Amino acid sequence: MKMFRKQLGSLSRISTQLQRNVIASGAASRTAEMSTNVAPALDAAALDEFRTAVANPGEHSTLQSAKFYTIPVEQKKQIFTGGGLPKQYEQQIKTFTETCLMVRSPALELLQYIKNADLSKPAVRYVLYGENGVGKTLTMAHVLHYGALNDFVLVHVPWAPNWMKRPKEASNASGQEGFIDLPFDAAAWLVHFKNQNAQLLQKLQLKTSKEYVWSKRESTPAGASLIELVEHGIARIKYASETTAALIAELKQLATNNQCKIMVAIDGFNAFFHPITRIFSDNKQRVSPDRITLTQPFLDITNYDWTNGVCILSVDKIAMTEGYMDSYMPRYLLGKEGFEHLDPFVPIHVKNYTEKEFMSYISYYLDRHWISKTPPGFEKQLKFMSNMNPYTLMQLVRGL
Repeated sequence: MKMFRKQLGSLSRISTQLQRNVIASGAASRTAEMSTNVAPALDAAALDEFRTAVANPGEHSTLQSAKFYTIPVEQKKQIFTGGGLPKQYEQQIKTFTETCLMVRSPALELLQYIKNADLSKPAVRYVLYGENGVGKTLTMAHVLHYGALNDFVLVHVPWAPNWMKRPKEASNASGQEGFIDLPFDAAAWLVHFKNQNAQLLQKLQLKTSKEYVWSKRESTPAGASLIELVEHGIARIKYASETTAALIAELKQLATNNQCKIMVAIDGFNAFFHPITRIFSDNKQRVSPDRITLTQPFLDITNYDWTNGVCILSVDKIAMTEGYMDSYMPRYLLGKEGFEHLDPFVPIHVKNYTEKEFMSYISYYLDRHWISKTPPGFEKQLKFMSNMNPYTLMQLVRGL
């Protein structure tokens, strides 16, 4: 154990020294540049090297592979204000004052499937899988951007394990004995749904199919707009979970009736099938995910009993708890019940950076003056230390 700690300490010191070597020494010039809030001018050759001017994901192809494209500020605000981007990536966005995503082959593959899909058939489930830190969340973000620009109603859960591991508040469900309600998390999700879809819902003028009675004094009549239904759940947090279930049931029916098309995107989907959560019942027993009121609506919409939609789901080891992280394969992470729920599905394997993607990433950081070209051969050091894993590489070049 002492030897392991000594080796771990040595590796930590090497990593820290490497970060100091690659962080740009010209901090003052970088600060001045950032304060202008304007990206430095790029000549045509540099633009062709690691950037693309094609900002519409629907137009991306292998020609843009391993290149960065920029998401406009307003679109980023609409889609990702409620989550959907890794925290450290959000910090990078603030630092560089631009939202850049790399066009990678898993996203291109998934976009090709979606564009060629026959939406009159039952909803197809696509499952993103891979090791930790390979970019599953950003692949999903790329596809979400496509969905938002192509009039898909987005049903997006940024990180499902948050509900199972660290809910804002848990209480006994009033209408379902033995179930646990997460009213504040449900209300937060409704706010996120509204931010993403308000303009599209206003355009489509979608209506509820029946009356929903919440209490003796409160109800939502048949024919009310979906926005009205959503706003009720936000205003009356007590009924947020019931409102979420009603909203998703209505969306499935509307899509099947060809009144809208839906893109479901759930990051960490396997959390819904984990044996236990970190939520305790009144008798101090851990509650299983199927006893959480928010679980069933999102299992319903990832079923294949509706049309005019697609489901993009990710499975992740860190969505699990200790003792359940031996493999990143879908069959292991979903378990028998989860695997059978999704079967058949289309697996999309997300891997570490390719050589081209790695060099594009380095070029972007050099362009941002975040790292410098000294010492010579620093690319080889970073490649060795990170094994070309996107998250590990981002950690190595983060600010000290």
